[in-house]
Amino acid sequence: MTQGFQAKSYIERIAPYVAGKPIEETAREYGLNVADIVKLASNENPLGMPESAKKAVNDAMNGIARYPDGNAWAVRRAIAETFGVPAEWVIIGNGSDEILGLTARVVLEPGTKCVYSQYSFSVYELSAQENGAECVMVPTRNFAVDLEAMAEAVDAKTRLVFITNPNNPTGLALSAGALERFIQSVPEECLVVLDEAYVHYLPREERPDSIAWVRKHPNVLVTRTFSKAYGLAGLRAGFAIARPELIEMINRIRPPFNMNSLAQAAVCGCIGDEEFLERVYEINREGVGQLEAFFTEQNLDFVPTQANFILVRIGPQAGQLNTELLRRGVIIRPLGSYGLSEWIRVTVGTRPQNERFIQAFREAASALKLV
Repeated sequence: MTQGFQAKSYIERIAPYVAGKPIEETAREYGLNVADIVKLASNENPLGMPESAKKAVNDAMNGIARYPDGNAWAVRRAIAETFGVPAEWVIIGNGSDEILGLTARVVLEPGTKCVYSQYSFSVYELSAQENGAECVMVPTRNFAVDLEAMAEAVDAKTRLVFITNPNNPTGLALSAGALERFIQSVPEECLVVLDEAYVHYLPREERPDSIAWVRKHPNVLVTRTFSKAYGLAGLRAGFAIARPELIEMINRIRPPFNMNSLAQAAVCGCIGDEEFLERVYEINREGVGQLEAFFTEQNLDFVPTQANFILVRIGPQAGQLNTELLRRGVIIRPLGSYGLSEWIRVTVGTRPQNERFIQAFREAASALKLV
């Protein structure tokens, strides 16, 4: 019970989102040098932002004293041209997670349901809870999103379904055929949100044409982010594509000026930087091979990934391992908040960053007598 005011009961029940541990916080807690810390916790791009984005940000610096374009006209036009849709089909966000929350506010209320998979982005549950909707979490099948079970969970009260492809934190992807069959099975009164934050880490031939589903189905919304492959996590930039009727409703509650000027400039500068994205993909696949080979050598169970992170089972000492890694200046993501207390998630870094993790892991495991 709150004191001095009365909060909504379903807000009081919410557990706040837990982010990856910041580098600066780790340095303060363990007496480390910020420059010596390797963060492999939040699935950020270890290459940083591309030069195309840096140049655009530098060019935009002189305009910081003015408010950004509240409608982000240039950004929406660039996205529309990239995906071959009208600009009216595009909405921008302070990261794609803002759009996830806004979409939930549009369609959810007490008495409705939101369906999502076990072991998926925790913002889905938070978005449903803050609107008083019933959360329906569908168990995975060997860590894979079970679309058949999710389809069975959709009923007359279901207004929203969240699907991540590839999924976080498991790293597993869904086939285009399975996704299309699921979308076709859902009634039009239920909105399907396809969260494609990690889609650039899939081989090109395995990336579904999700925009084609938007054209065919008025109840499909696709979200993308510039925080992952594009390396703009600190600028907070995301977008969604859907039919204009839905976009217009979300725009009614979108905060003013929700994408700052530098983020808008960076997006316009790098959205077509295919050379950078290809480099990101290749370095990530090399890193995946490096880390998966190490986990195999250590006889550790892991989920083969199609994203830029790996889910690894440590066992009951996962929390202690996390602490030992922090002491050595390596940040990974413990997953107790996901119901995976014996597992950790490791972001794929550059080869030197991965080697630093491997060295710290060996030392920490030896200290804990894990191996």
